[in-house]
Amino acid sequence: MTKELNQLSISLLQELQTSGAGYDVLRYISLPKLLGTEASTLLYFMGKDLARSFDIQSYQDIYEIATQLGWGKMELVKEKKHSLTFTLMADAVVYRLNAPINVDFRLEAGFLAKAVSMIKGKEYECSEKINKKIYQVEFKVVST
Repeated sequence: MTKELNQLSISLLQELQTSGAGYDVLRYISLPKLLGTEASTLLYFMGKDLARSFDIQSYQDIYEIATQLGWGKMELVKEKKHSLTFTLMADAVVYRLNAPINVDFRLEAGFLAKAVSMIKGKEYECSEKINKKIYQVEFKVVST
């Protein structure tokens, strides 16, 4: 059995633009109820799978996808031999961090891990750190 990989054009995201409230309700309320304690792990792997769905060739593709998905402004702020540091800032991040629900950024972390792997040609993993003071999420992407 062969598995056909159909990558989506990044421009497709412009056609699917909608309000993010429904997305956040599903992500932060419904999915954790459905998935239980494994929700954050599964969201991480969903992010990796999401990255595989797109033809990602550059960091600019990552930035565009993050913007189109309503995650916010993703930016590479530091690159070392075996690691990269990205930040995510936006009104959407502020709203999520101020919401009266538990939020995380595991989907974005998984997405970044796989997207960087696709660009660099080797495997990476990603962790995130939330800075509520300045409403910023920092992602550390490390080669494995």
